[in-house]
Amino acid sequence: MQHDHDYSLIISNLANPASRLLGRRCQRSVALPLGLASSLFISSFATLITATTLLQWATPAAIAQASPPAPGGSSQIDTDDYLLGAGDRLKIDFLTIPEFTAEYQVLPSGAVNLPLIGSIPVKGRTIEQATNLLSQRYAAVVQRPAINITLLAARPVRIAIAGEVNRPGSYTITTPITNGETPVPTISRTIQLAEGLTQSADLRQVQIRRAAPLGGTPQLFTVNLWDLVQTGDLAQDLQLRDGDSVFIPATTTVNLAEARQLSNANLAARNNRPLKITVVGEVYRPGPYTLIEGAVSQRDQLINPNLLQVPSVTRAIQVAGGITQLADIRNIQVRRLTRSGPTQTITLNFWQLLKEGDGLQDLPLQDGDTIEIPKVENINEGEISELATASFSPEKITINVVGEVERPGAILVSPNTPLNQAILSAGGFNLKAKKGSVTLIRLNPNGTVVKRDVEIDLAQAANENSNPPLRNNDIVVVKKNGLSTVTDAAAAILSPLGGALGILRIFGF
Repeated sequence: MQHDHDYSLIISNLANPASRLLGRRCQRSVALPLGLASSLFISSFATLITATTLLQWATPAAIAQASPPAPGGSSQIDTDDYLLGAGDRLKIDFLTIPEFTAEYQVLPSGAVNLPLIGSIPVKGRTIEQATNLLSQRYAAVVQRPAINITLLAARPVRIAIAGEVNRPGSYTITTPITNGETPVPTISRTIQLAEGLTQSADLRQVQIRRAAPLGGTPQLFTVNLWDLVQTGDLAQDLQLRDGDSVFIPATTTVNLAEARQLSNANLAARNNRPLKITVVGEVYRPGPYTLIEGAVSQRDQLINPNLLQVPSVTRAIQVAGGITQLADIRNIQVRRLTRSGPTQTITLNFWQLLKEGDGLQDLPLQDGDTIEIPKVENINEGEISELATASFSPEKITINVVGEVERPGAILVSPNTPLNQAILSAGGFNLKAKKGSVTLIRLNPNGTVVKRDVEIDLAQAANENSNPPLRNNDIVVVKKNGLSTVTDAAAAILSPLGGALGILRIFGF
C-alpha cells in the first residue's frame, strides 16, 4: 500500500497546476483514489508532453522579436523600442502555464500585478526588457518559463512641442484601437494640435528628443518636414512616443516662394485665427489692426475692412487706408518676431508685384508682424499715376472744388479721376462760372505747390494738358465770368448806398 500511496502522490503532483508550477518544491500532496488518479495521470502526462514540446520551441531564439522600426506614416505602433508606461494594456502569454495567460494593465505605479510573483515594475522598459524581467522572476517558481508580451492598446501619449508653432506646450494624444490597429501620433498631427507652424519655422531642422529605455542614453533625431511638404516623403513624419519633445527652430532667412507654399500647407496655421499686426509709415491710417478671415477677394466687395480672406501684406495696407504718394513701395519691410531666434526683417518690392505680377512679394502675414512703408527719396511723377490705381492704394481720394460750381467743397472721387469728371461731381458750373478755364492747385509730396490754369473742354478725354488726372488733396478753383465779376463789383459798391436809402425810408423820407 505504500507503493500505491507514492503512486497517488506522483499523480497528484502532475495533475495539480500548483504542483506543476513548483515542481520539486511542491509542499502539499493530495491522495486520490486510484481510478481517478489513473485518469488524471493520463491527462496530465499528455499535458506534460505538450508543455515539453512547447518549451523546446520557447527558447529565446524562438520567441518572436519586435518588428524593425516602422517608417513614418505607419498606422501601427512600432513596439520594437516602445517604452511601457501607466495605462498600457498588455496581453501576457504564459506558454507553459496557459491558466495565467490574460490581459494585464500597467498600473499608475508603473507595475503589473501577476500571479505568484506579485507586482513587477515595467515602466520605462521595452517589451523585450519586460519579457526578460518576467522570465527571470518566474524562473524562481517555474521550470523553464516561456513568456510572450503583446501590446494591445497604448496609453495616451503626452508630447511637448516648442519653437515656431502658434500654441507651444504639452499635449495629450489618445490612441484608440480602430479595426485592430492602434494609430500613432506623428509630428504633423502634433503640429496641427498646436494650431500650426508660424511663417518663421525652419522645416528642415525639426528636432525630436526621446527618452531612452531604462538605463540608456536619450536620443535626438532631426527630420526634414520640407520634404514631406514638397515631395510627400512620409518617412519624415516621424512617429512620436510618450515623453517625446519636438522643437521647431526659426529659419535664418525667408524664402518668399517657400513662405507661400508653407502658408498653403496643412501644417500652417488655420486662416480663421485672428492676426494682430501693425502698419506704420506711409499709409493713411497707421496703427495696430486685427485681421480676421472673411469671404471677400476684391476691395470693391469689402463690407467690413477688417474682414480678410488671406492675411497678406496688401490686405494689411488696404485696411490701413492705402499707401500715400510718398510711399517707397520698392523697400517695404516686414519685421517678424520669432519664438526661438532673433527678429527677422523681410524686404518686399511691390513695384515688382505691380509691374511683373510677382505674387511672391505679397507675403503671408503671421501674428505680431509689423509692416513699415518707408518714404521715397526721389519721386517719379510718372509712377504716381500708376500707383494710384493699385489695389494697395486708397479706394478714394479727396479733392476740393471751390468757386462757381453748384456744390462747392470737398468731394470723394476714385484715384486718377480726370478734372472734367471732378467738376461734374461738384454739380457742374453755375451761371456765374468762367467755363473756359479753371485753376488747378497741387501740393506735391516734396512740399512744393504748383498752380496752373487748365483750358476746359468737356468733350476731351483724360489727358495731362486739358483734362489731367487728379491726385489726393488737389484744389480746383472755378472763377467767375467777366459779366458776373462786374455785376458783383457794382453791387458791392452800391450796397452801402442802398443801406442808407433804407434807413431814410424808415423815417418817412
